[in-house]
Amino acid sequence: MSNATPVRRTASASVPPGAGAPTPASAAEARDAVAHLLATEFCSFDEESRSDVVVADALLITSELVTNAIRHGGGVAGFSARITEEGLRITVDDSVPDFPVLREQTGAQLGEGGYGWQLVRRLASEVSVTAHGEGKRVVVVVALF
Repeated sequence: MSNATPVRRTASASVPPGAGAPTPASAAEARDAVAHLLATEFCSFDEESRSDVVVADALLITSELVTNAIRHGGGVAGFSARITEEGLRITVDDSVPDFPVLREQTGAQLGEGGYGWQLVRRLASEVSVTAHGEGKRVVVVVALF
């Protein structure tokens, strides 16, 4: 039995990718945007505070989502992060409609990579993937409270 957050899968043709959202060119840019949002809207923190579990989880999830979009999704087509009643809501759009695959690996099968989606699912309180047109939208909520 897994502790991973279940993924809700839906499909819709009416969800436009990246509508009005600034698009980071790298995971580092996305992390900086989320760090700024958390510092201004959630709590103030300095470089040492980035190791706080909630902040660290939010930044790790941001990095994994954007890296996955760049490596497997044809690039980041849209990005947004905002604080809601549920927590930090991160949305990443890409250009490939294929859903992320959870790769189960044993010690004998350990290879390079393949842990990002698993980490996202374990650390997030909500995860959803929605196909639209020629891409997909991944929405993740990180509990802050």
